[in-house]
Amino acid sequence: MEDYKEFKDSELRHQDAVCVNESEKKESFFSNLKYLIVGILFGIVFVKAEIISWFRIQEMFRLQSFHMYGIIGSAVTVGAISVFLIKRFNIKTLGGEEIKIEPKSFNKGQIYGGLMFGIGWAMTGACPGPLYAQLGYGATVVIVVLLSAILGTWVYGKFRDKLPH
Repeated sequence: MEDYKEFKDSELRHQDAVCVNESEKKESFFSNLKYLIVGILFGIVFVKAEIISWFRIQEMFRLQSFHMYGIIGSAVTVGAISVFLIKRFNIKTLGGEEIKIEPKSFNKGQIYGGLMFGIGWAMTGACPGPLYAQLGYGATVVIVVLLSAILGTWVYGKFRDKLPH
């Protein structure tokens, strides 16, 4: 049994961008409403902070404004501190489950993927996070971007094993 666990752990370490939800907890529809409410509030913050603004995103890529770099830098800082605290104090989920953060290995595909992501972000003025906030704000043209992102994710999943590592 221990050998299987080690094999499973080593397999997960060699996979890139794979999310594994090992939670055994099943929640009802109504208990999931809290996530919808937090998502709506998060979208409102995105709108008020102008994170969804095509013009702010263009300013960032043209190096004309610090606004988006400040927001992204703040998010990275908060994320790094949060991960440090989770590891340091063995913080558990709200449901009491252990949080596991698997080590990731670097590969050149991350560079190519990052470049494609950045070019798409610059061209469309949208990244996956704020897409839903943009839709909620009424920018219906981002439906094309959302469908393209879904299609791109599907294509990647379909051909992932054939791509260079």
